[in-house]
Amino acid sequence: MRIGVLTGGGDVPGLNSCIKALVYRAADAGHEVLGIRRGWAGLFRYNFDAADNGQCMIPLNKANTRTIDRTGGTFIHTSRTNPGRVQWNEVPKFLQDPNHPPMENDPPADFTPHVIKVIEHLGIDVLVTIGGDDTQSYAVRLHQEGIPVVAIPKTMDKTMSMERITASAFQQQ
Repeated sequence: MRIGVLTGGGDVPGLNSCIKALVYRAADAGHEVLGIRRGWAGLFRYNFDAADNGQCMIPLNKANTRTIDRTGGTFIHTSRTNPGRVQWNEVPKFLQDPNHPPMENDPPADFTPHVIKVIEHLGIDVLVTIGGDDTQSYAVRLHQEGIPVVAIPKTMDKTMSMERITASAFQQQ
């Protein structure tokens, strides 16, 4: 089985530990792990015609993740890219439609079909997403499109809704 893993959103402690645990468990089970660099941007910016997509992907194994849990953040980097809502000025040249050049007031574009083709091309059987609301909302979108996804939630924000949930839980005790 080939597992893809990405981190999205803000860079927080614990991401490398999570990646390492995933890689070690997968390796022990005989599975392969592919790190998707820069979150969803790694899949969105993957160019089928490029000779080297090393900036987008990195094979992960016990050797190259052995010490990553000693530092905070994410070894495979992160981004706030959402391929379902891309501003036209952020679309890479290879994905631009020559018949429709980007216009300043164009609505955001949805590049989910490209992301799905990349996942299929890479032979990813399951995608592990480590991130917050935006990362996981796009993971849900891929799940709805038939891509197997395992979501690991994380946040660096103390949101109002979380405060209300916590306050409500304490009031009921």
